Amino acid sequence: MIKFFVRILKFSGRYKWRVLSAALFAFIKGICTMMPLFLGFLLFNEFYTGTITAVRCLIYFAGMAASFAVYVAATNLSDRLQSTAGYKIFAEKRMELGAHLRKLPMGYFTAGNIGKISSVLSSDMVFVEENVMQSIADMLGHGFSAIIMAAFMYVIDWRIGLLVTGVSLLVVLTASLMNRSGIKHSNIRQQQNELLTDAVISHIEGIGVIKSYNLLGEKSKNLTDNFKKTRDAALTFEFSQLPWMVALNVQYAAGMAGILALVVWLYFEGLMTLPYLVGCVLFAFSIFLPLKTLYGDSSRLTVMGSCLDRIEEVFAEKPLPDDGKQHIPATCSAPEIEFEDVSFSYGEGETIHDVSFTAQKNTMTALVGPSGGGKTTLANLLARFWDVKSGSIKVRGADIRSVPLSELMDNISMVFQRVYLFQDTVYNNIAMGRPDASRKEVEEAAKKARCYNFIMALPQGFDTVIGEGGASLSGGEKQRISIARCILKDAPIVILDEATASVDLDNERYIQEAITELVKGKTLIVIAHRLNTIRAADKIVVVSEGRIAEQGTHEQLISSGGIYSNFISLRERQRLAENT
Repeated sequence: MIKFFVRILKFSGRYKWRVLSAALFAFIKGICTMMPLFLGFLLFNEFYTGTITAVRCLIYFAGMAASFAVYVAATNLSDRLQSTAGYKIFAEKRMELGAHLRKLPMGYFTAGNIGKISSVLSSDMVFVEENVMQSIADMLGHGFSAIIMAAFMYVIDWRIGLLVTGVSLLVVLTASLMNRSGIKHSNIRQQQNELLTDAVISHIEGIGVIKSYNLLGEKSKNLTDNFKKTRDAALTFEFSQLPWMVALNVQYAAGMAGILALVVWLYFEGLMTLPYLVGCVLFAFSIFLPLKTLYGDSSRLTVMGSCLDRIEEVFAEKPLPDDGKQHIPATCSAPEIEFEDVSFSYGEGETIHDVSFTAQKNTMTALVGPSGGGKTTLANLLARFWDVKSGSIKVRGADIRSVPLSELMDNISMVFQRVYLFQDTVYNNIAMGRPDASRKEVEEAAKKARCYNFIMALPQGFDTVIGEGGASLSGGEKQRISIARCILKDAPIVILDEATASVDLDNERYIQEAITELVKGKTLIVIAHRLNTIRAADKIVVVSEGRIAEQGTHEQLISSGGIYSNFISLRERQRLAENT
């Protein structure tokens, strides 16, 4: 039990003194709870011995009133301190988690960890915040009270003190075994919560496909099974605790019965007076109350342990190093972008093998090749979503690993087919490109991106709040807003996963015009799909199976008769077939 408290105090960081102060007031509250019984015992003793006076009687009643007043004040302070500490701690932890996730390689977010992140935020943190932090000080106070109560029994009679100590140690041992069992089942319970969250996210994201193929029954079965497994895991956890709780209650009852039997024997043996007998009877029914309350919350502590394990596991994920001190020069004789013997692997198998190519300033380099060949991976490596395994990527001669991430991203804008917009105003979604931009600059970027007119047609214009992910806009409208964001950012390097590949003809013209505005005076890396885009490139890099198969201009590659030439011939035949 102590290690749980030590762990939560360590986790509390700079707020641990709030928790400890709350525990102190909780301890005072516990003392004040027992004080009326103690004063009542003293009052009865004076009545029995005939030494009571009116003044003494008033003093005792005043003491009881004072203990009640202190109890109320201590309860208020303890609750305020521990409650606010919990919310403050996790407000900071959520911000820390957000900052930490921002530094993790993108591979972490594609390895089935979305469910884990969601469950950590929505389940683990909330559980500790609302269930443990609200009562951690009280539990510490109960622990202190149990020690004080046992010590007080020695004052009354050493034999009673020994009995209370023995029962308390047996309770602690039983509770320790209960916690050990609880940790195992709480881990299973929290892991199942993660699987359920992952299943719900997967079901919601694929609901369109599920409905269109009439798979609601089949796919819903997986979700329903996860709900059942989560229910079963929760019930298994509770049932695993039940025998131990019964054993603890039996020990409390046996301890109280033992104390009553002992004090009665001491009284009839003439070793205890009647007032002490009455006092012990009064205390016997509450002597184990602090322990009972403390270990009644132990199941929450075991779940807390699992929650903290999972929270700390996410924080333990190694971020991309961001301690670079080198700066990207404004001008340089070196190529704007240079891949030099770059190799990379997502896991065990290497996916990019010794890739080398350059892109000069204000030129367009097209990455082409079969699906899964490594085009998008190369673009992501340039943006440093991952770090290369070997070799280097340089921007104007500076290795991007030695440049601060914030400075690297200031030099790069990215537009991909799959656009994500935040549930916020249209204005704020565009202004993300440069938060310090004026409203006039934001509106000018929207005009260049050919989205000003449809924005002004929205109910509140630029102040219209769009749905999460841009759900209230069409694909082409979302794409143009994302291009407006990049135009506003005005980064010298643009990575473009050809944005017109999956939009309708009406939007294609607008998006193409917006892209033309975006790439003026920029160095462009295009993951190309359309022949018109490929032909216009200053350099074409053919990527196949993670290697550079060919590179050169359109004319050079056509004349070489290699992969690119075959690719273009196939596209031409497809185009002719479609026209006929």
